[in-house]
Amino acid sequence: MSQKTDFFKNLKPYLNCKDHTVSGEDYSVMFNDEYKMLVTKPVPKNLSNYYKSEDYISHTDSKKTFFDKAYQAVKRITLKRKLRLINESLLLQNSLSRPEKNILDVGAGTGEFLKVCKNNSWNVFGTEPDNDARNVAAKKGIVLEEDISKFSNQKFEIITLWHVLEHVENLSEFISNLNNMLSDFGRLIIAVPNFKSDDAKYYKEFWAAFDVPRHLWHFSQQSIHRLFLKEQMFVEKTIPMKFDSYYVSLLSEKYKNGKTNFMSAFFRGFISNWRARTSSEYSSLIYVIKKQN
Repeated sequence: MSQKTDFFKNLKPYLNCKDHTVSGEDYSVMFNDEYKMLVTKPVPKNLSNYYKSEDYISHTDSKKTFFDKAYQAVKRITLKRKLRLINESLLLQNSLSRPEKNILDVGAGTGEFLKVCKNNSWNVFGTEPDNDARNVAAKKGIVLEEDISKFSNQKFEIITLWHVLEHVENLSEFISNLNNMLSDFGRLIIAVPNFKSDDAKYYKEFWAAFDVPRHLWHFSQQSIHRLFLKEQMFVEKTIPMKFDSYYVSLLSEKYKNGKTNFMSAFFRGFISNWRARTSSEYSSLIYVIKKQN
């Protein structure tokens, strides 16, 4: 992007949400009509403090609670699917170039995905702002940097962000940096929640994927297309993450009713996926993005 975009201009009220994970504080979720996305207000000055919770599951490999075990079980399945996706994305580049197998995973958590990639002959690089998560990754032989500035002069055939873009503070600058680090025929793979999904509409302010204030941005399919088009990039493929509707519904039931209701959560997750068969509005979506060469 040629200049920094102000996503906080001309906002309209959408709903109010509570931070159910750390502070219990209330936040406004506002609608940006230009980009068809939602933004969280206000943004805390000490945002890193809002990640300091045992419930923030992506920074640990914990299997203590049912939620932990469910998350880790689904993660094992999705890791295989993610590996297949990046391998397919590399094959798409083969007809146009002779790509290296360099992958950058932004917000790599405990390094589990990069470990799988490394075991499958990828040259792995990653970032993770949380020190504890980086230490866990290091024990697996995965060295992570604190931020992407360390890689500003490198090019990658694949860059992945698994539920990371919604956390980024300087969104326009960040997207521009991703574009600069992506090789000419490379693929950027981004997974984000979709606030237009049926489970989001049902749970409203209790929808767990709003996750304020950690999630600063809440994307629709339109917003992803518009944000990356400004960087002369386009969405090549959109892939549903069908497990997400069940896990998010399970957390949302707890936030809404104060207790876990497995039957209701499974029903809502199923209904969300069923309706998305025609609407394409799944709870979370993966976008495969490339440059306009």
